[in-house]
Formats: sequence, structure tokens, C-alpha cells
Amino acid sequence: MNKYPAWLNAFILAVLLAGCLFALPNMYGSVEAVQIADIDGAAFDDTDLAEFVMLVEQAGVTPEAAFLQDGRAVIRFDSTVDQETAGATLKEAFPREANVAMTLAPKLPDWLRKLGLRPMSLGLDLRGGVYVLLEVDMETAIDSRMKGYQQDFDDRLRDARIRHRVDLVDGTLNVRLTSDDDVEAARTIIERTDQDVLVADGADGRSLTVRMSEAQIKERQDFAIEQNLTTLRNRVNQLGVAEPLVQRQGVDRIVVQLPGVQDPNQLKRILTATATLEFRMVDQSGDEPGSRRYPGRGDTRSEVLKRQVIASGDQIIDARTGSDQGQAIVSITLDSAAGERMLQTTMENLNRPMSTVFIETRRETVMRNGVEEQVTVKTEEIINTATIRGVFKNRFQISGLTPGEARDLSLLLRAGALAAPVYTIDERTIGPSLGQDNIDRGFNAIKIGFLAVIVFMALYYRAFGLIANVALLSNLVFIIAMLSILGASLTLPGIAGIVLTVGMAVDANVLIFERIREELADSVSPQVAINAGYDKALSSILDANVTTLIAAVVLFAIGTGPIKGFAITLLLGIITSMFTAIVGTRAIVNIAFGGRKLTSLPI
Repeated sequence: MNKYPAWLNAFILAVLLAGCLFALPNMYGSVEAVQIADIDGAAFDDTDLAEFVMLVEQAGVTPEAAFLQDGRAVIRFDSTVDQETAGATLKEAFPREANVAMTLAPKLPDWLRKLGLRPMSLGLDLRGGVYVLLEVDMETAIDSRMKGYQQDFDDRLRDARIRHRVDLVDGTLNVRLTSDDDVEAARTIIERTDQDVLVADGADGRSLTVRMSEAQIKERQDFAIEQNLTTLRNRVNQLGVAEPLVQRQGVDRIVVQLPGVQDPNQLKRILTATATLEFRMVDQSGDEPGSRRYPGRGDTRSEVLKRQVIASGDQIIDARTGSDQGQAIVSITLDSAAGERMLQTTMENLNRPMSTVFIETRRETVMRNGVEEQVTVKTEEIINTATIRGVFKNRFQISGLTPGEARDLSLLLRAGALAAPVYTIDERTIGPSLGQDNIDRGFNAIKIGFLAVIVFMALYYRAFGLIANVALLSNLVFIIAMLSILGASLTLPGIAGIVLTVGMAVDANVLIFERIREELADSVSPQVAINAGYDKALSSILDANVTTLIAAVVLFAIGTGPIKGFAITLLLGIITSMFTAIVGTRAIVNIAFGGRKLTSLPI
């Protein structure tokens, strides 16, 4: 009785060893480092790494280690002074080719790093860095979708040879027709284009009004948030910031946390930038419907441009900076749909001018009647007008920008266009000293709680208490290993979740051990008491842990930021404590006491 098969013991041992291996990187700590990322997102190789190290050594600094990670170069140092010297040297040497970020890097031995193992990341409250809260302009998101409908309906009605005019007024499209007979045909075309839009008759009987339904508005708002999340993550990744956190908060807000970053200026500018491009044909006749004049930037002259957009920023899949005859250029690659449209346009418009429109949206503070107000300012300027001399499809170049503007624009276009503008409504810089203080206090709480539980279990349950302590230690190892595997960030609330788990982890063993003591008090044999203790306590253990698990899942599902950090460690702690308290301790008890005659138990 009370014997596990050999394969199950081997499985438990393998799980324990795997947990120790994945948790091991957290034992080495972090040191100051410089991370270098190519500004165009290309991966560095060993030759590039050797060049970076040589420059650092020429500045009188000896790196502690240097290696490539995810296509970026990471150089570790023994002191902050060496880190700052190396960072300044690399920034001066590569002002336009690379992003140099000061960060912390785990001090792992080569064999662990080559296995791809990493420690769990530390959240902003532990590590310090920049916290930015962004608000998504939902009105602009809806307006941009309505403009898309406007052009789409205009194109389809023109193809059907229906004389019309489509105007966008206060979020509603007014489709004006010249003939009463065209009303139903226009309605059919509009409803076929998108059957979810709301189409109603106009007051004059010769027009239609088109609005988005509530479901479409909600869908568009969700799309704007999700698209902006993806775009912001791409932008942060291309800037070379280590372990960023970009997540949704509430209906229309996005939280960006950049651990280890202490200078938010460039990051803030890149995060909130809404710069994009549109390519339009010049209206040389000046009388096409919807055409209007756009101002030129700098020496570029203004032009009257057609309303139809040939390609826009959200259709650009790649953008790289370069130079041509000493002038900064951006090489553009379009997706297939935009490429086909560009091909058709260039075939039909040889020797005619096409303009590149630079569009930027920003929020400014103005005084009105003595009160500060936030207003949205949209700038649309022509940066380049060129005559189409040949047929091209999805690859071409634009000019008319300074080197800095070209570099920033290529990064923004490559990372993707924001579906709607975002504005900074809160920004904080947290010092690393606060983070270290939080780490020390948090881990001291874990140590004190852990030691208190160990002492109590050893004194009260004797040998069985020591077995529970082994399971408790294994539980901590498994939690740290799971956080490392999942890439989850440990936050201060997360530490609170671990402390809570330390107390909860022995609950299952207390139930089991008390059941064993009750069985022994009824004069049953020790082997039967062990078996009954684990079997009869199982249902109570499952009930208690499942209810806590449900609460943790709900916290994770609807919580934000710190609450999620607490929920993650609580979830992991419940799962690992169930395994260690029921399966782990049973295996040790079986090995120590199973399969032999006993007259008593040290419990």
C-alpha cells in the first residue's frame, strides 16, 4: 500500500528538475547594460557586435560580456559609469543607424543563455522606468471610417454611372442624386457595399443618409484600440526598449510601461506620433468633384489634389531610409491591393504629376475666454510632387524630408499607422532606487512568511511537516519557473500574490495531515491512515482551491495593471500548490513510509 509506480516517481522528479532549471536564471541577478538595435529593424551579426565592442574598448571601457539577442546587440558592464560611457560612445558613433538604450540585462552564464532561458522580468514598480497613459481619439476613428465609406460609395456610384454627390456632415453621409429614379439603385449599391450601415431617405426625396450602426461603432472602437496596441508595440520594439508593457485599460485608454528607461522624451514623441502618408494625383483641370488645394511644406508649392487616395499609410508594409544624390529618401513597399492600384494609376497617368501628402494629428492647448482647452490640430502638407515617368507597382521612393524626418517617418510607417490619434494624459518617471526598495521589502516579506510557515510545520507535524516544507519550497521554485517561461512581469502586487500563496500552499497539507491524525486516533493502521488521509481530504482541497481559482480568473479577466499582476501569481500559485501538496508530498511520503509495516507515524 502507498506506493507510486516507478514511472510516476520519475515524472515527478523530471518536473522538479525542469522547474529548477527554468527558475535558475533568476539566481544570477541583473547588471547594467547597453542594448543596440538597428534603426530599420534589421538583425545584427557577429561582425556588427565585434565593431560595437571595439568602439567601447577604445573608449577605455572593458565589457563584462557581449552577445546577440533577438537580432540586437547587448553589452554588459560591471558599473553604471562604464555603462554611461559606452552608451555615449555608441550614440555618438551611430546617431542615425542604431538606437542605443540603457537597460539592465540578466547576468547569465553562456550555457544558460544559449539554452534560451531567461529570468522573469520585473515590472515598472520594481525596476523603475517610464509610465505613459494614452487616450485614443475615438471620434477620429469613427470619422476616418466614414471617410472610407465616402470614397467607396463615390467610386461605386460613379462606376454605375449614377450622377451624385457624397458629403460627410457631422458623422452622417448625405448622398445627393440628380434623379428620383436613381434613389433605389443607389440604395441597393450602398447596401451591397456594407449591409450593416443604416440607410434612410432624405427629406427632399432625392437623397439618402447613411450612418454607422451602434454595433459598427463599437466594432470600430475595438478595432482602433487593438490596431493601436499592435502599432505601439511595434514602435517600442523598433526603438530597442527592453521588456516593454503595452496593454489596454478601460474603453479608450492604453498603458505603456517602459522598465529601465529614464528619458521619456524621444519615446513619448514616437508613441504619440500619428504621421502618415497619402498618395494623390494632382488635379490639373482643377474642376473635379472633391478636389481641394493642399499647402506645400517649405519650398514645395501647393497643389490642387484629387479626392481619390491611391495609397495610404496603412497600406505600407515596409519603409527604409536612404539617400539619393545627397538627399534623404524613404523607400516604400506597398501591400498587394495598394500595389495594384498604384500600377493602374501609373499606367493611366504617364507624364502627369502625383503628390505625396504628409498628414499629422496633434493636440494643442489653447486659451478660450480665459480657460485652457485641448483642441485637435490636423496638418496636411505636400512634401513631394513628382511627374510619373514610368510604370511602377508596389516599390518606389519619396523625398522632400530632412534626414531626421525621413528616419522617424520610416520607423512610424514600418511599425504601422495608428488607427486613431493617441494623446498623453498622464506620464510619470519612476526612479530605480524606488524599485530596488520595493524589491527588498517584497522579498523580505516572502522570506519572513516562508520561514514562519516552515518553523510552524516542522514543530507541529514533525517529519510530515518537513515533507510539507519541501513541497512549499518546490512550490516557490515552480512559481518562479512559470513566470520565467510565460514571460510575465513580476510586480509589487505579484509579490503580494506570492506571499499569499506561501500561506495557502500548506493548507492542503494541513487538511491531509489532520485527516491522517484523525484516522490514527480511530486506531487504524498507519498505512491505512495515510491512504485515507490523502483520499478523504481530496474533495475538500479541490473545493477550496477551485473557488479561489475562479476568483483569480475573474480578477485576471476584468482587472487591469496591478490587479492582473496579483491574479497571475495567484493563479500560478494555486496550480503549482495543488501539484506539490497532493502529488509531490504523496510521492515523498510513499518513498519514506510506503510498502512496509509501521507501528506509528511521526505526525
